[in-house]
Amino acid sequence: MIRLVMTALLFMCLAVSSVARDGYKVTVKIPTQKDSMVYLVHYYGKPLPTIYKKDSARFDKKGVAVFQSTDPEFVGGIYMILLGDHRTYFEILLDKGDDFAVSADVKALPDGVTFTNSPENDRFKAYVGYLKGYGDRQQTLQKELANARNANDTAAVRAKSAAMSKELTNYRKEHTAKYPGTLLASIFSSLEMPKVPEGVHYLADGVTPDSTYAYRYYKAHYWDNFNLQDDRLIHTPVFDNRLDEYMNKLVLPWPDSVIKEGKMLLDKARGSKEMFKYTLWWLTRMADNSKVMGMDEVFVYLVENYYMKGDATWLTNEEIAKYSDRAMKIAPNVIGNLAPEIKLPHFGEKKDESLHGVKAKYTILVFYAPSCGHCREEMPAIDSVYKAVLKKKGVKVFAVSTEADPTAAKDFITKYKLDDWINTWDPEHSGDWRGKYDVYSTPSIYLLDEKKIIKGKRLDHSNIATLVEMLETQTNTKKG
Repeated sequence: MIRLVMTALLFMCLAVSSVARDGYKVTVKIPTQKDSMVYLVHYYGKPLPTIYKKDSARFDKKGVAVFQSTDPEFVGGIYMILLGDHRTYFEILLDKGDDFAVSADVKALPDGVTFTNSPENDRFKAYVGYLKGYGDRQQTLQKELANARNANDTAAVRAKSAAMSKELTNYRKEHTAKYPGTLLASIFSSLEMPKVPEGVHYLADGVTPDSTYAYRYYKAHYWDNFNLQDDRLIHTPVFDNRLDEYMNKLVLPWPDSVIKEGKMLLDKARGSKEMFKYTLWWLTRMADNSKVMGMDEVFVYLVENYYMKGDATWLTNEEIAKYSDRAMKIAPNVIGNLAPEIKLPHFGEKKDESLHGVKAKYTILVFYAPSCGHCREEMPAIDSVYKAVLKKKGVKVFAVSTEADPTAAKDFITKYKLDDWINTWDPEHSGDWRGKYDVYSTPSIYLLDEKKIIKGKRLDHSNIATLVEMLETQTNTKKG
């Protein structure tokens, strides 16, 4: 009986030891670094110089420091050992449950690094060495290309370069096949870009060459090898660049397209923690900061469908409320919506003007401040375009002075000869135009069609006429 109990306990111990530990333990040995600080830092989506501190330790008198954590939320990735001078560093691969030692010769970095009990980092070190040799060979090819005397010489150098590129790709693929599921294999897969099939490709008729095939194939297969469920990839310098290329170079800059592709990425990342968090943050920031007209619709969509539905679990209620409040201010005046009504006193006449009451094929809605320096430049420029091009197209201007000083507004209208506009103001601050149109700066300019549907926003004198012309063309095409 005692023997059976001891055997059972032995198996239990073996089972416990086989379970992956949380956190990590990294022993760093650098004899020249005594009694000084050292830091464990990591990437977060972006390449250098954007890094974040994870842990810190102090070298003892023998130059030994230990980073150790039992954090169950720890996520692996490419980490760095950053010395106390905040300049000298080298990269390591660190995964959940790792326990290894690393020694380094500071003067020989990045070559002078040796790992103990980390086969993954041994393979990473071999790859770093391979890349160094690869870079040296590429430099040699660049010199050969610069010295090429004719087309044949140039073609020969480019053929060598293509062969080297294929060699690098094969190196990564072979490693991924040999060590599936490892951190380095996942990183290699994330670096693999789509290779468009060679040859001529045709449309459905089998005769007409398909000029868009390469673009469509590349875009359709862009995320094939990138595992958006692997949170470790957020701690590499790869993801942000991939997002930027895809959303800003491959996706058409139209709200519907951006919403569709953003949803696709968030669906792929859903269930992960860090990848989903970073993707939603990145898309939200892109939409909010975009200079492309109409991207505020994307911001509203993301807030309404993710933040307000509980997906941004890392934010406080107060932070989510700020997103929601901003979205609610933007939502009424996104492109395609009916412009909110404004009724304000006409400046100089004893009557109220209604925005919806303006009879015009197009209405330019302008919010300006007489004391605004940019308004003093933009308003006369808009008036010049209006008088030269837009007025004869049936366009009218509905202007709102955002300041209550009647003398300043009158002087502004007189000085810049804006009498042909419908000039209004709000001396009693009774209108909610600021909230309805999210007027947080001036000038703020909208274009409305005959039915007062918003067709453009955040415009200026350089693009109003172009937008009107485009809308006219679209209308004529539909009629034809």
